[in-house]
Amino acid sequence: MRKREFAGTQVGAVGLGCMGMSWAYTESERDDDASVALIREALDMGVTFLDTAQPYGDGHNETLVGRALAGRRDEAVLATKTGLVVESLATRKIVRNGRPEHVKASAEDSLRRLGTDVIDLYYLHRIDPDVPLADTWGAMAELVAEGKVRRLGLSEVSVAQAAEAHAVHPVAAVQSELSLWTRDALGQTDADASGDGVGPDRGVGGAAAAGDVVGWCAANGAAFVPFSPLGRGFLTGTVTAADFEGGDFRGANPRFQEEALKANLRIVDVVKAVAERHGATPAQVAIAWTLAQGEHVIPIPGTKKQRYLRDNAAAADLDLTETDLAELDAVPAAVGGRY
Repeated sequence: MRKREFAGTQVGAVGLGCMGMSWAYTESERDDDASVALIREALDMGVTFLDTAQPYGDGHNETLVGRALAGRRDEAVLATKTGLVVESLATRKIVRNGRPEHVKASAEDSLRRLGTDVIDLYYLHRIDPDVPLADTWGAMAELVAEGKVRRLGLSEVSVAQAAEAHAVHPVAAVQSELSLWTRDALGQTDADASGDGVGPDRGVGGAAAAGDVVGWCAANGAAFVPFSPLGRGFLTGTVTAADFEGGDFRGANPRFQEEALKANLRIVDVVKAVAERHGATPAQVAIAWTLAQGEHVIPIPGTKKQRYLRDNAAAADLDLTETDLAELDAVPAAVGGRY
C-alpha cells in the first residue's frame, strides 16, 4: 500500500475506523473475535493508522482494539478521543465534557483499556461549549508533557477553533466527516448537509461555520482525517433501500429515509460510472476521491468484514484522472441532513 506521513511517521494511506465493530451499524453482526482478526490483518496489509474512541460501545471498542494490538502495538499509529461521555448505552445518548479533570481522567481510562503506556494521537472528540477551549486543550497538552500522549488532534471543528487550539499547542490532525456527499470540511456550503447535536459521531454544523478545514490543515502541517468517507456505506452502492435492522443509526438518519435515499442514488450513479472505467469498486472510487483532496489526507473507512477491508485498502493505489475528479466534484448535493 502507498504511504502517507503523519507527524514524521509513515502510515498506510488508508487507515481503519474501528467504531462500527462495537456500535451504531448492524450490531447483530458484532463479533469481537472476528474484529480482532480483522485489525491484525489490517496491520499485515499496511493499514496502520487505527482510530477508536471511548464512546464507541462505552469503552468496548478501545478494549477490543487493545486486545488486537497485544504484542503488535509498535506496528500501529493509535488514535483515540476524549470529550464525549456516554450517558445511556441503550439510547446512545452522549454528552460533552471538556473539563480539564475529565480530560486527564479519561486519558488514564483509555490507556488502561488500550493496554498501552502512550496514545499516539489524542483527539478532542467535540468541543464543550461550556468550557473554554484553551482550558481543555491546555490539559491535553499537559498529557503530552507527561509522556502519556504523543500528538493532539481535534474533531469536527471550524477553522477558527483549530487556529485557537493551534496557538496553545500544535494541532497534529483534524478529523471530520468528508465524502462525496458531505463536503463541509472543504468549505462547500450545502443547506441540506448541516446538522447539530451529539450522536454516534455527530458534527457541529454546516460548512458556513466550518470554513476550509482541509486547506487549513495543509497550511499548518496537520493531517486531515476523513471519517465516513463511504457515506456510512451509502457510496458503496450496496444500500438501495431504507431497510436497516432495529438500532442501526442509519434507520433514523434523514439521508437514509426512503425519499431522500432515492434522490441520493444520483450520487452513486456517478461513482459507479467512474468505477467501471477503472475496473474498480464504487467504494474504492469514493475513498480515492478523499485521498485526492491532498497528500495530508488520511481517510479511515470502517468495516467489520475482511473482504471490505481489502477493497478499501486497494483504494490507496487507485489514481483518478482529472476527468474523473471533475465528474465527481460535480455530483449533486446530498438530500437530507447529516443527523
